Amino acid sequence: MTSPTYVLVDGENIDATLGNSILGRRPQPGERPRWERLLDFVATEWECEPNGLFYLAVNGELPMSFVQALTALHYRPIPLQGAPGQKVVDIAILRTLEEIAHREADVVLVSNDGDFFEHVGALLDGSARRVGLIGFTEFRNHQFSSLVPRGLEVFDLEDDVAAFTTRLPRMRVIPIDDFDPRLFL
Repeated sequence: MTSPTYVLVDGENIDATLGNSILGRRPQPGERPRWERLLDFVATEWECEPNGLFYLAVNGELPMSFVQALTALHYRPIPLQGAPGQKVVDIAILRTLEEIAHREADVVLVSNDGDFFEHVGALLDGSARRVGLIGFTEFRNHQFSSLVPRGLEVFDLEDDVAAFTTRLPRMRVIPIDDFDPRLFL
């Protein structure tokens, strides 16, 4: 039997990066990630059946239509609430990473947030565990680069996962071998 693979989605972080840093406005429905593609990517890339956990900060009513959509896409929504100003999604993800450290399990974190750096690093303990990070390359906290030589696998949500139906207006450095002038003409 293979170890379970958990995909921890910090939807708040991905949405904020997409809206504030890439689009400069609230994303339209067609500009948001196709979350089913994320699980499909992990399943194919790591040859596993991923368990998607989608963390949600809930300040009022539970967004039932979104929760139902996530459930239909085979995610387990985790609605969280706390005191004003409390980063409930970060707290829950950190606790989940701590628990995974005590289990034989692989994990993919979907976030750009450096608050998870130490916990992700702790999972790279020399065991057979696979640890991945998915986000936007140019907005990923730079500390994570130091974990790649230790085995952290990093993927871009748009380029590797193909989670979007339209090309995002991102500014990033292009390796010359990947440069396609047709994209600019």
